[in-house]
Amino acid sequence: MEFREVYCSNCKKVLGRYNTKFYNEEKVGELVNTTHSTHIRKGHQVNIRKFEKN
Repeated sequence: MEFREVYCSNCKKVLGRYNTKFYNEEKVGELVNTTHSTHIRKGHQVNIRKFEKN
């Protein structure tokens, strides 16, 4: 199963994992801007990366 993972480099923790079957890259981007916006406002580096779970 393949996921997109939202990761904060400053906190060094995963903020969320979203299944690529249900959430395309655009939807994950919207979620980052709405749900995880506090990290961005604090100046944290938030990355979206692919995560594959077997």
